[in-house]
Amino acid sequence: MTYLLQPLTTGNLTLKNRLIMPPMATSKAEVDGKVSKEILDYYEEKSKGGYISLIIIEHSFIIQRGKANHNQLSVADKSMLEGLKLIAEVIHKNGSKAVMQINHAGSATNEEITGLYSVGPSGVVNPRRDILPKELTEEEIHQIVLEFTDAALLVKEAGFDGVEIHSAHGYLLNQFFSPLTNKREDQYGGIIQNRIKIHLEVIKSIRKAVGKDFTVLLRLGAADYLEGGTTIEDSKVAAIEFEKAGVDILDISGGFNGFMILENNEQGYFQELSNEIKKIVNIPVILTGGITEPEAAEKLLMDEKADLIGVGRAIYKDSTWAEKTIKSLNS
Repeated sequence: MTYLLQPLTTGNLTLKNRLIMPPMATSKAEVDGKVSKEILDYYEEKSKGGYISLIIIEHSFIIQRGKANHNQLSVADKSMLEGLKLIAEVIHKNGSKAVMQINHAGSATNEEITGLYSVGPSGVVNPRRDILPKELTEEEIHQIVLEFTDAALLVKEAGFDGVEIHSAHGYLLNQFFSPLTNKREDQYGGIIQNRIKIHLEVIKSIRKAVGKDFTVLLRLGAADYLEGGTTIEDSKVAAIEFEKAGVDILDISGGFNGFMILENNEQGYFQELSNEIKKIVNIPVILTGGITEPEAAEKLLMDEKADLIGVGRAIYKDSTWAEKTIKSLNS
């Protein structure tokens, strides 16, 4: 049995196989975040032949204050719509499904990038950046929920098959999730149920806005790998609540300061996290992390570490990786 070639259907989304291209920042957008020719050429090249079942577009900022990097894609307003439509069209033309990841950097950005002061759950320095952010008020949190929702609606209008909410790698939602950056004493801080309150508000608001047939994913940084940070036990509580709130697929990652585990070079290095999450939810789980060989992907699926496999850097380096892999498994 070839696990990687098996189709998967969840809700209204049918994938032809279990191979995913995870979101990888390219910094190829225009200065204002609009889609560039370089972006379109990049996704044309990566999706050619439709061998990858699902391509998740790199994290895109929902509001100027939440912009993480120069030349990052934007989903901040309607002026981005026509360019976003072109990305969805080129991927669909080539035979793959397309999802867009939406994000707010929070305190993992700075004024030099955004032109604005940084914000976060609490006035504490983000380990990713030596910046002291302004603590968000509850009113400002409610506004951010609306900004995530507007971005998701824009993604749907652009013709994508789904939207992925980014809560990993030290960005805003991850900052609320982590005790390292969330020192609040109100309803958004303290126990894990409070630290995921903004997540649940975002999920429910998006779900209500886009309808039950539009696929909603969430990328979860399931362990900070820093002393005093989140653990898999926190994430198990969160995952169950996210599923109840309307998430269709959980995309498991880790590392508050990035997406690596120091001194761990095994293929699928977040597999212990994804395995624990997969045991307790009824929705598909994506595993990404250092997977470069088809045999490793097959074993991870066979061992039920995940339902879908994300291959990032191998596809980034070699755009024919998916074609070669699928053809070899079919032969």
